[in-house]
Amino acid sequence: MAEAALDDVFSDDITFPAADGYLLGATLFLPRTGARHHAVLINSATAVPRKIYRGFAAYLARRGCAVLTYDYRGIGDSRQRAVTGYNQPKSLVGFKATMADWAALDVTAAVAWMRGRYNNLPLNYVGHSFGGQALGLLSNNSEVSRALMLGYAPAWSGLGEDLPKGVFEQWVRWVMSRRYLFDDRELKTLSNFANYKGALRALCLSDDPWATRVAVELLCSGFTSTSAEILTVFPGDIGATAIGHLGFFRPEHRDTLWRGAAEWLEAEG
Repeated sequence: MAEAALDDVFSDDITFPAADGYLLGATLFLPRTGARHHAVLINSATAVPRKIYRGFAAYLARRGCAVLTYDYRGIGDSRQRAVTGYNQPKSLVGFKATMADWAALDVTAAVAWMRGRYNNLPLNYVGHSFGGQALGLLSNNSEVSRALMLGYAPAWSGLGEDLPKGVFEQWVRWVMSRRYLFDDRELKTLSNFANYKGALRALCLSDDPWATRVAVELLCSGFTSTSAEILTVFPGDIGATAIGHLGFFRPEHRDTLWRGAAEWLEAEG
């Protein structure tokens, strides 16, 4: 396990097992000094490798959080890393995975891994696009204290990552339905939306062409046991010309979007 320093933050590239034993590539970020006061799990958008979230994760760690980023099966290092006893192929031909698998097997395991490792800290959740949708599908979402969602969209952002065929086919079925995943009668884990009772904030970025206010409100409507706070952010509010679907994670937003998100995640109650 290689350890690299990011200024005053430790960064470890690791693996952890999904619920079915499939090993997932991940990076753990820890503050070099001071007490750790929160654990934060960052959950990626569809087809977006975890490296996109590296700057934001290091920022949170620098503030005293233990932060984990990871790749869903078939994406990034969870596709390319060869591990003895597990076939994680370079080609996705014949590779079986769905979005429901990502939630039930990968995200659920990531929550459990963080909860087990940092059981004395509040566990908070950052969900980008699909990562936000997945929160409602998790059997263990009650372990999460606070959840920040952004960029909710029934799409991926086109970063060049291939998708497992099953992921693409399930996404097509959802996007062709009026209420997206909520119309999938075969998705038994939809009942887990009601189990989440923690704090919930959703950021609606006004210039995100996919994550419209209507789409954000639809997702939040599934969380019937908590009251979602939905905030619309305009680029001009933070002195920017554009934000878009991925722009939140650009380092120039460190003192605006990142700071506001961190302060909310670190709040009590």
